[in-house]
Order: sequence, then C-alpha cells, then structure tokens
Amino acid sequence: MNNLKTFILMAGLMGLFLLAGQLLGGSQGLLLAALFGFAFNFGMYFFSDRLVLRMYGAQVVTEAQAPELYRMVDRLRQRAGLPMPVVAVAPHEQPNAFATGRNPSHAVVAVTTGILKYVPQEELEGVIAHELAHVKNRDMLISTIAAGIAGVLSNLPYLLLFGGGRDEEGGHPYAQLGLMLLAPIGAMLIQFAISRQREFEADRVGAQILGRPLPLANALRRLDALAHRIPMEVAPAAAPLAQVNPLAASGGGFLRLFRTHPPTEERVARLEAMAAGR
Repeated sequence: MNNLKTFILMAGLMGLFLLAGQLLGGSQGLLLAALFGFAFNFGMYFFSDRLVLRMYGAQVVTEAQAPELYRMVDRLRQRAGLPMPVVAVAPHEQPNAFATGRNPSHAVVAVTTGILKYVPQEELEGVIAHELAHVKNRDMLISTIAAGIAGVLSNLPYLLLFGGGRDEEGGHPYAQLGLMLLAPIGAMLIQFAISRQREFEADRVGAQILGRPLPLANALRRLDALAHRIPMEVAPAAAPLAQVNPLAASGGGFLRLFRTHPPTEERVARLEAMAAGR
C-alpha cells in the first residue's frame, strides 16, 4: 500500500509537470528548467554520501573504532540481503540516524553520538534496520526523481520572468500566472507526501528485517521525545534524511502537509498493529 501511494503521488507530480508545460507553453524554457533541475538533483544523488556526511559533520568509522556498532550493522545488513554499507558517526548529542548513498553498493548508514549514548541496544537495532530499509528500497533514487521534478517546477517562474520560457504558443496569461504561483507549492506538497510514504515503508521493511516491530516503535517514541529536548544544528536540506526530523517540526491539521516525516504516533501505531498481527 505504501508503494502504491508513492506511485500515485509520483504520477501526480509528473502530471503537474506536464500540465505546467501545456499551460505555460514555452517549450524552450521548460526544457531549460528540466535540464537545470535534473542536473542539480542528479549531482545530489551521485555525490549524496559525501555531501550528507559533510552536512552532518559525520566521520566514517572502522570495525576497530566502533566494534559493537559495526557488527550490529553487519549482522542486520546480512538479514536484509545487502552489501556492507559504510558506517559513520555524527558528533551530535541528539539521538538520530540517517542513510544515504546512490545505491546499495554505495550506501552509508550513520548514527549520532547521542543515539549511542541514550538508546538501548534493542531499540538501536530497530533504528539501524529502518535505515537499511531505506537502502533496500532505493529511497534515495525515488526522492531524487521527486526533487528533480519539483525543482523544475520551482525554477519555471524564474525562467519565464526573464523571457526564457515564453513562445508564440503560450497558454492563457491568467492560467500561466496562476500556475507560476501554485505549481511550485503543489510540487513541494507532493514531494513531502512522497517522503512521508517512504518513511512508512522503511518502518515496515525495517521491522521485517529485524523480525519484530516493537523495538523500532519504542525507539521512535524515544527519538521524537529527545528531538524536542535536545537541539541539533543541521542544514534544513539534510533534515528529511534523519529517522525523526532533527529540527523537531510539529503541528497537525493543515500543517501536516508541510512535514517531511509522518507523525511519530501514527508510525508507532502502525508498528504496534504489525506486532499484533493486524
């Protein structure tokens, strides 16, 4: 179901992109925006491991430097049927974790020093399994495609403003103006919705890798509570990669549409339903 929802959202994002091309006309400007948006995000995808590690200030560790963590990742990646990822530790007091890399053969699983300090081993296994699920599901590729399309739509207004996207076959001026204003917002909302669905799917697959859902559910409760008590200085662009949003975003109702992560209570409820066989 999570994968089906992701497919529908991706189709909606592509539909919005095609609609923008039809209404705005400007095939040359649309092409330029597409090339710019996808080139930027392809670079982020290809070099994501180095860029994200730098954003978090994380350092790669060997088995000799962090034997328990390294062996835990090794044991769980074997259960997931994955190659051994690079293991890294970020010097942040807030307990958190993230995974990045362009494919399973170039993956990085990183944890903060805070998670090694505050989170029990069983819950840490759930956290690591969740991150390995992102690697197994190739979520970096999915997010890059979504960000690429959203980036194109976000850059169209600027190209049109400077005359790069208008031609004689352009659409209705009021439709163009409305789309210039609303398409980037719509693309961002769909991109965030895709991110939330990938988190749900990583929870589900992570619970399967570990073999039991409750350690991850307990870890999510703990991480969410500590994220509100212990701040973390990290670039907003890197925040969606973390297991829980390190910037401790909150809010319900309409504000949920602008969240990159689902509400923790909903994630926990789904994991508890898995444990109960529902």
